[in-house]
Amino acid sequence: MTGDDAGVLRRKRDATRYQILVEIAERQPAVNQREVAEAIGVTAQAVSDYIGDLVDEDYVETHGRGRYEVTKEGVDWLISQTDALRAFVDHVAEDVLGQVEVETALATGAIAEGETVTLTMRDGALHAVPGEVGGATAVAITTAETGREVGVTNFAGVVDYDLGDVTIVDVPRVREGGSRVVDHDALADIGTTHALVAAAGVEALAACSVAGLATDLRFGTSEAVPEAAMKGLDVLLCCTTTLLSAHTDRLREASVAYEVVDATE
Repeated sequence: MTGDDAGVLRRKRDATRYQILVEIAERQPAVNQREVAEAIGVTAQAVSDYIGDLVDEDYVETHGRGRYEVTKEGVDWLISQTDALRAFVDHVAEDVLGQVEVETALATGAIAEGETVTLTMRDGALHAVPGEVGGATAVAITTAETGREVGVTNFAGVVDYDLGDVTIVDVPRVREGGSRVVDHDALADIGTTHALVAAAGVEALAACSVAGLATDLRFGTSEAVPEAAMKGLDVLLCCTTTLLSAHTDRLREASVAYEVVDATE
């Protein structure tokens, strides 16, 4: 889709006719031409001339001085132009603006629209630091207070951070002993060195509970664990044996380093 498909946006004259017809439809039958002129930013004489043309084209009927009404033909033209305009706006929003790379970050301080910010990765989330104080920068497209989200674009440089590591504790199925054969002290020690604890499977959840570990992730762990590691977070994945391969496959696909450890007694 191009500008030629934008209907009334193609020519200034059509755009003005469109605006005047809308104003007449909204105000009819008593139409004050000066008010219409002020509403759309043209002179009253221009409005008068345009209305004369619209009457000649049967888009508007006149019922005496200052009394006008949009005809069926005028309404049909408005609808056709509105449909074209709507399609063009959808195209711009989805196909044009949608291609502009915009990310969301958490503001570490007050940020003004148009301000250059420095991007860092903290606690698994992108943060925007006011000012150009680091190697990766962007421009804010919204304002934000400390702790609020801010839209950023026009990126320069690379955000410097390390990918997280994943430690997997394989918990046997219930028929092989389940959480009862896990060394819960060893599991608790492993948990203290990781930012997040994930549990996949009931046996794994029970093992975490007995070890005194609060689970941060319980559902969708095969997707969530690699994503967290890619955001720089170290993750302990306590995983029931039957679910292990599904998780390691996803980690390999995401090129995330992982280690499977034996924490059974």
